[in-house]
Amino acid sequence: MLKELNERSRVIFNHIVESYCETGDPVGSKTLSERLEVTLSPATIRNVMADLEHLGLLCSPHTSAGRMPTEMGLRFFVHALMEKGTLYEKDQENLQQIALSRGLSFDQVLEDALDQLSTLSQCAGLVFSPKSEVPLKHVEFVRLNRTQVLVVLVTQGGLVENRLIDVSPTLPDSALEAASNYLTNTLSGKTLADVKHVIDHEISGTRSSLDTLAASVVDNGLGVLTGVPSQGGSLIIKGQSHLVSESAARGDIDKIRRLFQALEERETMMGLVDAAIKGDGIQIFIGAENELFDLSGSSLIISPYKDQGTGVVGAIGVIGPSHLNYAKVIPMVDYTSKLLSKLMDDGDE
Repeated sequence: MLKELNERSRVIFNHIVESYCETGDPVGSKTLSERLEVTLSPATIRNVMADLEHLGLLCSPHTSAGRMPTEMGLRFFVHALMEKGTLYEKDQENLQQIALSRGLSFDQVLEDALDQLSTLSQCAGLVFSPKSEVPLKHVEFVRLNRTQVLVVLVTQGGLVENRLIDVSPTLPDSALEAASNYLTNTLSGKTLADVKHVIDHEISGTRSSLDTLAASVVDNGLGVLTGVPSQGGSLIIKGQSHLVSESAARGDIDKIRRLFQALEERETMMGLVDAAIKGDGIQIFIGAENELFDLSGSSLIISPYKDQGTGVVGAIGVIGPSHLNYAKVIPMVDYTSKLLSKLMDDGDE
């Protein structure tokens, strides 16, 4: 379709989309004639807009309300016409603060990154970590009181999973230490998805080397491990208030309510994230490209982050209105995912 647009059509189309992304409103021919650097009459502009509408790139919500890009027009703009934007220096400095989060677990770093991304983009931010894909590094039993122990699972990427178990009040600390060492040595380098196989083929035959009390702690710990979902992982969404504010200002609260209802259906959201993880680089979903955003008129920009050892680990991105500032937000998401990838590599050294 790019070949069907001459230079004049491209200029007018770009201006319409850029104006729509700034305001969310249709653009009229008179407004365009005042904004264009070249001198074109409103009548000429209307003729070009009619041609662009015929191609399916523009639409008119009301008879005399001007034109706005269709979802197809937005996709065309994002994928074919828009030059890849560069990250504003101030935004880059703010995001680089994530790299200073020394001493935090990686899941805490993810939440910090999500907060920054949501604030800077003025969109809802989301991050996904498929914990089952990441090998375990350490298993530890930490006593909380006489009858409760915390099972702490630490992955090689720095993610932490905690579960609580009940124990006998007479259980000595030495049994907890023995159980921690045993499971760490046995399961280090294995993913949660591998645990059942390891239990069936390795642990059942070698657990006799432990004393009775330590073996009982191992049994409880294994019950926790097999209870952690091997698929799905952790999905966090923050900053929904940005979507609410935007929708309230435009009188579209019903649309955003439908989006929130859809987001609660984890299966649909996970399908999108899974597509992003399997894709190559940043992925962009606009409106009806996915049923999740069809009714709400929203967009998702998401990019995977990875480490050199295990490949793709998760994905981070934003959900915003279809008229979000793609030129600003796309490089922002891209930069954040690359920063997380670098932090994962630094953490493994």
